[in-house]
Amino acid sequence: MTARLGPLGVVAAGALLSGCITMQSDYDELQVRYEQSQAANRQLSTENQALQAQLGQQGVQSTYTVAADMLFAPHGFDITPNGQAALNDIAGKLRGLKNSKVVVYGYTDSEPVGPPLKKQGIATNVDLSSKRADVVVNYLRAHGVDPKLLSAKGRGETHPVASNASPQGRAKNRRIEIAVEGPGT
Repeated sequence: MTARLGPLGVVAAGALLSGCITMQSDYDELQVRYEQSQAANRQLSTENQALQAQLGQQGVQSTYTVAADMLFAPHGFDITPNGQAALNDIAGKLRGLKNSKVVVYGYTDSEPVGPPLKKQGIATNVDLSSKRADVVVNYLRAHGVDPKLLSAKGRGETHPVASNASPQGRAKNRRIEIAVEGPGT
């Protein structure tokens, strides 16, 4: 049995077919735009990876971390003989640098500074960490590291690497970090 369409049926079928064609055309256009955006995302991702690699070459290349308890006399900023040995080793690695920055960061635990340090003008942990970083910079300078490359920054109890709730954690937080930034030679 064959159905026959009247004039309204033909118009309705034509409108339905026209709507399907328009929907297919819209779908095809969206598909093309999606594929273009995916290609653009891949290109941006590749460019981002290349930039990250460049930043990695220009960023921190080496960091030497030394426990402050080994470097300095207890509750002070005088370098111990063991600290001198450690810094001599690091100075040997830094002497040949040219196109870099060497930043010495000092850190402390969260315990307040005691009366002996306060008598020496050290009122806060930032003061203590700054003084220790300065002492290390002066030591490295005196042992052949280019003074134009060196700088010191005291950060006090900020940036802990362990909890200050235990003696072991506080010991880990008392440290000097010597960061080599830049391409090196």
